[in-house]
Amino acid sequence: MSKTVIIDPVTRIEGHAKISVYLDDAGEVENARFHVVEFRGFEKFCEGRPMFEMAGITARICGICPVSHLLAAAKTGDKILAVQVPPAGEKLRRMMNLAQLTQSHALSFFHLSSPDFLLGWDSDPAKRNVFGLMAADPDLARAGIRLRQFGQTVIELLGARKIHAAWAVPGGVRSPLSDEGREWIIDRLPEARKTTELAISIFKRLLDTELKTEIDVFGKFPSLFMGLVAPNGNWEHYGGHLRFIDSNGEIVADGLSEDNYQDFLGEAVENWSYLKFPYYKPLGYPDGIYRVGPLARLNVCDQIGTSDADRELIEFRHRAGGRVATSSFFYHYARLVEILACIEAIEQLVDDPDIISKRVRSEAGINCLEGVGVSEAPRGTLFHHYQVDENGLIKKVNLIIATGQNNLAMNKTVTQIAQHYIHGNDIPEGMLNRVEAGIRAYDPCLSCSTHAVGQMPLHIQLIQKDGTIIQEKYRH
Repeated sequence: MSKTVIIDPVTRIEGHAKISVYLDDAGEVENARFHVVEFRGFEKFCEGRPMFEMAGITARICGICPVSHLLAAAKTGDKILAVQVPPAGEKLRRMMNLAQLTQSHALSFFHLSSPDFLLGWDSDPAKRNVFGLMAADPDLARAGIRLRQFGQTVIELLGARKIHAAWAVPGGVRSPLSDEGREWIIDRLPEARKTTELAISIFKRLLDTELKTEIDVFGKFPSLFMGLVAPNGNWEHYGGHLRFIDSNGEIVADGLSEDNYQDFLGEAVENWSYLKFPYYKPLGYPDGIYRVGPLARLNVCDQIGTSDADRELIEFRHRAGGRVATSSFFYHYARLVEILACIEAIEQLVDDPDIISKRVRSEAGINCLEGVGVSEAPRGTLFHHYQVDENGLIKKVNLIIATGQNNLAMNKTVTQIAQHYIHGNDIPEGMLNRVEAGIRAYDPCLSCSTHAVGQMPLHIQLIQKDGTIIQEKYRH
């Protein structure tokens, strides 16, 4: 008798989703699906809005990574105005994005994922959360909170708000960094670096001892990877061009411009999810599966370009077994390496005299009726595409979100984990959590806010194909 295991809702992610695991008559997994069950329609209700408002509006798509949309929208506006952002404005935008990568990665690692690693997959779900982590290791938990606070405060010093700061605008930014703000950042950088180095050492120890199985079964499969790289091939998060590589490290496409994204990216839809399924067009759907985000960014770059992060990148690749890490479990490791890269980059920027320059914005009217902006969000490459009329009012918007680009990979990951851990009708709590953890590795951002960390109830159903419920479980 075929059955379905439904995990609804998926906990410790940002947004609303569920996982269905389909069992055959022998109790073995046939397939698994990651359903996104919320609908927002953000692109449609942007129509008719002034282009100059889009940065502030689209930042409200997400409360975790608003800077990503802020910068992608501002860069799209730069194209429509046909202006060059002053050096100070670009460097300050970069600093804000580095701060956002830091705070978001810290949230993902310390608050959402580390309870699984440090407290155990089979531990009490009521305690397997950030509060349980605080009870078990209060110093580490506080350090993680302060690391995220560092990133959030840098954002606030630049944009006057930690969340939804409408600071980046077409042509640059609204205001420069103050001398006092610069000094605050300089004073707090050593602590942020120390916490990051501690987290890296802890995670590497876990990889060597307790997490070996997870490396092999948490989404380890060949795929393409896409991300921005600098003109010299180094790690990039704001500018540069797009690059695709395969799982052997061979460059599939390089020097790609975001302006032509429709030539190489397609979007498929499935009737069981509101999330689209982007794919690499030359290979078609679903063979054009690719991954984005911290794992992809470390895979596509030649090197990072800062000394300590480059040293960690060498070890990262050694632990991955080659030039390219194909296990999605290494997303966690990649986030920590990226935090170190961000801190080193901020250290360089605070010594740059441009960042306290008052020349931070170029102004112009509507000069082009279409623009595409791209930026690396914490979860991956983000595209904004706007069409406007002569008055600068939005006619059409297309947003390609990082989480959507990982959709095919997330579904493949869930299936792989379920096939390894789920056998028969007796499904322990820890195994269900491993299926959810496969999704958490991608740190998906499905809406404008995150749920209460670790506190959402979990509703699981085993269902026959005729709809009869065989078994139900709840956790609170």
